[in-house]
Amino acid sequence: MRLAASIGNHIIGLVRYLGELTLFAGSIVPSLFRRPLFFALIIRQIREIGIYSFPLVAISSFSIGIVLSMHSIHLLKQFGAVHYVAAAVGLSVVKELGPVLTALMVAGRSGSGISAELGSMRVTRQIDALQVLAVNPMKYLVVTRIVACMIAVPLLTAFADLLGITGGLLMGITRGGISPSLYLDITFEFVEMIDLVPGLLKAAFFGMLIGIVSTYGGFTARGGTTGVGAATTQTVVVTSLMIFISDVFLSQAFLVLLGG
Repeated sequence: MRLAASIGNHIIGLVRYLGELTLFAGSIVPSLFRRPLFFALIIRQIREIGIYSFPLVAISSFSIGIVLSMHSIHLLKQFGAVHYVAAAVGLSVVKELGPVLTALMVAGRSGSGISAELGSMRVTRQIDALQVLAVNPMKYLVVTRIVACMIAVPLLTAFADLLGITGGLLMGITRGGISPSLYLDITFEFVEMIDLVPGLLKAAFFGMLIGIVSTYGGFTARGGTTGVGAATTQTVVVTSLMIFISDVFLSQAFLVLLGG
């Protein structure tokens, strides 16, 4: 009975969390069309998210490109088609690994930072002070960060794609014996501009998820520093799971709509 009660409480808590998160996201929509727009703050947030997350994205994407190329070379050598490693790495990075890996890095670095920052402002009543000063906290603190995430994550994804392909190129030259010109020719032959669209759209959607979940975690933090820490941890876990789950549905949708 205790086990059943525990499972039931967790399910109820999950449903309550998702419902409150949905209502929070719905309350953001009207703020998107209200002045002021806080362009300077959005640009500053884009700069902070991009600069602080770029080293993580760069190292992880370059490493993934190397590892993916190593395994692909080992497999393709058995069929005498090692030069097609360029197509395998390019398409895998551009369509899937680039946006997902970038979103996870941003969620871990910037998403947790946003949640901790807003959580600290909540428990120290700084958000209440903004309301006293007639500043809409949803517009000033939430919308600006969500928009910044939706812009920064696709930009970082573009760099991740480039670095992932570069990592594959390095392994293709050193372990596959492929000339740089041949590797690039095959990459550009198989990876077309239309192939970039699904990945960048995914990245924008993931950025929106990161922004919504992280700001919600900060806004609902309670219980002092302990509550801020719990909210930050919850933000990273929930965002990562949402990225993986939504990626399944987005990938299927793009396969149907764009054929890839």
